[in-house]
Amino acid sequence: MTNDFDGLVALVTGGAAGLGAAIAARLLAGGASVAALDLDPDGAADGLLALSCDVSDDASVRAAVQRVVDELGGLDIVVNNAGIGAAGTVADNSDEEWHRVFDVNVVGMVRVTRAALPHLRTSGAAAVVNTASIAATAGLPQRALYSASKGAVLALTRAMAADHLAEGIRVNCVHPGTADTPWVQRLLSVAEDPEAERAALEARQPHGRLVSADEVADAVAYLASPRSRSTTGTSIAVDGGMQDLRLRPRR
Repeated sequence: MTNDFDGLVALVTGGAAGLGAAIAARLLAGGASVAALDLDPDGAADGLLALSCDVSDDASVRAAVQRVVDELGGLDIVVNNAGIGAAGTVADNSDEEWHRVFDVNVVGMVRVTRAALPHLRTSGAAAVVNTASIAATAGLPQRALYSASKGAVLALTRAMAADHLAEGIRVNCVHPGTADTPWVQRLLSVAEDPEAERAALEARQPHGRLVSADEVADAVAYLASPRSRSTTGTSIAVDGGMQDLRLRPRR
């Protein structure tokens, strides 16, 4: 593994578990100094600066970002990964739930990036990577609210890339398919038939399995790396071909 991130400082929201933990570990292995910002940072891996942060609270975000800068000496890479899920059609979630999910999944990214911008502007390798979802690009049943929030993340990513390119800040996003994370495991645990539900999730991805957290982390690392200086305003799908492939059913 090359040390693409030597001398760089990164923060990962939701960095103590699931996709965020894998992303933080990948950046750390690549040589970065890494802060994991999380509502519950106690689970963060050794070697990370674990900080409590609520992305729905601007004061909490600003305090955490400042601590990253003060303790690690700057800020070069922001990975906006923190998010929450939601199930149901448009008939199933209240106005309050719509506001809550958008506040975390979309405005949370705004808060973190806004607080980080003054520091990113002074970096020679500034990059922002947002975690979107296959739900942003494919119509999934029972995911109206979640899909809307992740579609907003995709649009926000492109707008941010346009706004900050002249400042030397690249902005991209990843679209994970259904990933093998604690959040998905919790969903499976409350299903009527967890094994059947897992099999259904695996079957809808053309490569026939859940996406691994490490696969998503590698895509984030590519987008965050200084080697990708000409890549901005784009997205990488890590979904086993779910978005673009139309395969014949397996026999």
